[in-house]
Amino acid sequence: QSEVCSTAAVSEQGSMSSGTVSPVCEKAQEHMSLEALHDWRPKENAFGDSFRNYEDSKRQDIVAQTYLTMHTRQTVEFGKRVRERWLKFDKGEFTILEMIAMLDELVDDSDPDNELPNSIHDFQTAERIRQQWPEHDWFHLVGLLHDVGKVLALPQVAGEDALPQWAVVGDTFPVGCAPAEECVFGVTSFEGNPDLADDVFRSENGIYDPGCGISNLMMSWGHDEYMYWVLKENGCTIPQAGLDMIRFHSFYPWHDRGAYARFEAPADEEMKKWVKEFNKFDLYSKGDEVPDVAALKPYYQGLLEKYGIGGKLRW
Repeated sequence: QSEVCSTAAVSEQGSMSSGTVSPVCEKAQEHMSLEALHDWRPKENAFGDSFRNYEDSKRQDIVAQTYLTMHTRQTVEFGKRVRERWLKFDKGEFTILEMIAMLDELVDDSDPDNELPNSIHDFQTAERIRQQWPEHDWFHLVGLLHDVGKVLALPQVAGEDALPQWAVVGDTFPVGCAPAEECVFGVTSFEGNPDLADDVFRSENGIYDPGCGISNLMMSWGHDEYMYWVLKENGCTIPQAGLDMIRFHSFYPWHDRGAYARFEAPADEEMKKWVKEFNKFDLYSKGDEVPDVAALKPYYQGLLEKYGIGGKLRW
């Protein structure tokens, strides 16, 4: 394990705070961005391919179909309807670890890098963050929680309200404005979307004002948005920076490729730094060894209790 530079420590609000660091770390921080401080990225995914290959990956057919359907059917009207259905939190009461166990049955159809059950990926991400940010236990918990919202697709949770994967997984984007070329498969993949027939929804800014703030965009519906609101509803005390990581980790067109920057408020630049810091653990941990989940559960149960979500939650 490489030395962890902790001057870039995160306070309880998720902002930078000063601390005691070694001369090596101090020197590194003079020349390296936050993103580069923990740059351990492997070059190949679990299939021996490059990461986020949307052109000819081993899983190309199912990934492409998932995104084409998503880009055709994620509309403003759909977003309003599904929020009405899911943000009532009336689907039952389950613990986080119960939900993660259910994700043994889900393989993400939008992911070209991984075909393991999503439950394994949650622990891979958490453990990689734990190695690189050992002092920040709430960050470890973010790694565990970030994809739990994919239970949206499980009939044993949602019954008749279970959603198809195009409404649960994959990169997110704002609805109610013109799609960006930086979205996976580009703007042509949106050609069948009925919102493009609306003069407002297809305009550059759509229903938004420039500078309105990323948090004020109506994102395409999926596990990110759902899990964010589950945690808020149930009184989770993870710092806001961590909740933002969960809410926007799939908004790759923005945090990775710079699209939709016209909607950023001043505070969003700092938020983007931390979303990007989280995302390299989410993406590049998929090639890590499968962790011993049973051995790890007591540690993470302790964190769940520390941050107010150790028992049954409303979903």
